[in-house]
Amino acid sequence: MPLQTPEAVLRVVLPLPLPRQFDYLPPDGSEADAALVGCRVRVPFGSRELVGFIDAVGEADPAAPELRRALAVLDREPLLQGELIATLRWAARYYHAPLGEVIATALPASLRRGDALPETCIFSWALTEAGRTAVGGLRKHTSTRRLAERLVSMAVDEDTLDAEFDGWSKATRVLHKRGYAERLALPPGSAVMAIAAGHVLNPEQRIAADAVLAAREHFQPLLLEGVTGSGKTEIYLQAIADCLARGRQALVLVPEIGLTPQTLRRFRAHLGVTVHALHSGLSDNERARAWTAMARGEARVLVGTRSAIFTPLPEAGLIVIDEEHDASYKQQDGVRYHARDLALVRAKALGVPVLLGSATPSLESLQHAIGGRYAHLHLRQRAGDARQPSVRVIDVRKRVLDGGLSQEMLDAIAATLARGEQALVFKNRRGYAPVLLCYDCGWSACCTRCDASSKGMAMTVHGRGRTLICHHCGARRAVPRACPDCASLALLPQGAGTERIEDTLAKHLPDVPLLRVDRETTRHRDALEKHLATLGEHAGILVGTQMLAKGHDLPNLTLVCVVGVDEGLHSADFRAPEKLAQLLIQVAGRGGRASKAGAVLLQTHHPEHPLLGTLLGGGYRAFAALELAQREAAGFPPYGYLALLRAEAPNEMAVQEFLLEAKAEFEKASASLKDESNEPDPMLAVAIHGPLPAPMPRRAGKARLQLHLSAKQRPALQAAIGAWLPRVYALKSARKVRWSLDVDPIDLY
Repeated sequence: MPLQTPEAVLRVVLPLPLPRQFDYLPPDGSEADAALVGCRVRVPFGSRELVGFIDAVGEADPAAPELRRALAVLDREPLLQGELIATLRWAARYYHAPLGEVIATALPASLRRGDALPETCIFSWALTEAGRTAVGGLRKHTSTRRLAERLVSMAVDEDTLDAEFDGWSKATRVLHKRGYAERLALPPGSAVMAIAAGHVLNPEQRIAADAVLAAREHFQPLLLEGVTGSGKTEIYLQAIADCLARGRQALVLVPEIGLTPQTLRRFRAHLGVTVHALHSGLSDNERARAWTAMARGEARVLVGTRSAIFTPLPEAGLIVIDEEHDASYKQQDGVRYHARDLALVRAKALGVPVLLGSATPSLESLQHAIGGRYAHLHLRQRAGDARQPSVRVIDVRKRVLDGGLSQEMLDAIAATLARGEQALVFKNRRGYAPVLLCYDCGWSACCTRCDASSKGMAMTVHGRGRTLICHHCGARRAVPRACPDCASLALLPQGAGTERIEDTLAKHLPDVPLLRVDRETTRHRDALEKHLATLGEHAGILVGTQMLAKGHDLPNLTLVCVVGVDEGLHSADFRAPEKLAQLLIQVAGRGGRASKAGAVLLQTHHPEHPLLGTLLGGGYRAFAALELAQREAAGFPPYGYLALLRAEAPNEMAVQEFLLEAKAEFEKASASLKDESNEPDPMLAVAIHGPLPAPMPRRAGKARLQLHLSAKQRPALQAAIGAWLPRVYALKSARKVRWSLDVDPIDLY
């Protein structure tokens, strides 16, 4: 009897924390063809169904148990192919993450669920016959009337409306409900927008723009280091316009959702094309539409946050990373990738330049530029008539503060308002106060689910003293009427957050427009943009957290008040000085960005701290030079490479057991490599420390410990992790804890 040829099977990766393929028979009526590689597939998994990705096609193992049959192949042609799937495979190897999870991270949510690719037509609005007749009868000086008058002569696409009208969405809903307007679907690429005149570049900008254009046909990382307000966006626009002229696509990453509307409006006005957006503030369908339009080559420019780095670029011409130093480009759960680093990998594979812009470059990027790996472009002067703001330190030692503000700072704010200008008060702590304290016995309100001590982590007072919230695990409870320990009524909030500062300013300056910008006030879509539009260029005060420190251009803002910088001066994290220096420079840069002179007031109890002295005396470059020397002496990045194995569980003993076994497996893997090879053991060049408590040893009721891995060479660290991690997956103790590996961590938490 002739031997039966084994049936070809689909090798599928699934969105599971398991670094392996799963074999399935092809769906009924189909064959396992190599052309299916790159397609999504729906498969049974246990008692449920999952959407996976066909990673390969091969012969079934005759010794394997009977295979289940896939339910359906979801794509007619590969959804992921070419450079993008190669980059995702690279990311899975580098971050040592299961490929199925990496692919799930890269896809918009609707595509992860198995939905079909959406239509990518452009929507526009036009008046109906009834609407044309009724225009004259609409109430004058309303947004509905203005929009109707704009639509009288022709249909207008939604991107143009977004650039021209605030609140157009609500006005179109009103017109549509009355039968006066209708939404039309146009073919992709049919929308044409008027192009606004660009600024004339100054000599420094011209040199930088020419350098970017000279690299347009090949891979070249370019670090654009420009002081705040120096016109880095103009360089981006010049480079993107050239990219469009060559028929290529451009991808622009920004660190915060709040920057996206502002960036979109400016790009649409200057480029004359539809500029797509991709970020978590959009609906699932909107994100899928933008992703698909780029994949089909219909969209030419996309602006997005971290996850936009996974957007297909079949006709790539340029990648731009704005505020490249920002920590938000690092994913802090799941697949812990860094969007900036993936941008460099993609740009190299695509053969296109990648432009990294910042007033305060990360020390890693700065070291690459100093070493010649990146082209280093400089913008040392502010654009136009703007000048760098003056900086003055206010020593508040032995001074009484009102709601966290010194009298000197209150006087400066009042003087600024009297001139018809705006002031920004920066406090990087939301809420009313960081601590609720009993003045009689010393009791403080703490979250017992966080930290290791019996007292727990302090809960922040919110809602003008009505609610306690833990900023680490989200636990909340009402403020007690009396002290739980001694029944005293002397419960008082200590310190100041943005809410308390807002109240203090409202008390001293009751008739002045006052806007607070933090997570609580910007939960809704485009909320930050609407807040800033409300203030406009009128005299007023902005109170906010680091959301206000990035990229916003407020021409009438002349005074920046930095409150409570002291918290960042004494952190144990080796990156803390870099983060604080960047934050101070960025927030100070919001002032004096137009023709009016700006001033920065820095309130501190530590005016003689070396970091402040270095920044004030020599700026960010002086700080960076000193910090790089200290990092090199300590072997910290960018002169060394790190990884963290984090683990957490309700039972601390389970975490200890797992990490101790994982550390023992590291030693075994090292010995095994040494026996198998005559080459120097790469694991000998890797140090492993721990188990060590995390900086916050308990969070959300779970004990948290870590193993630290460090090496002087990246290949040594990668080889060590690659040999070690399969052994970690095999540990029985690994099933009792939640664990994760973080390659190139940006913090130790």
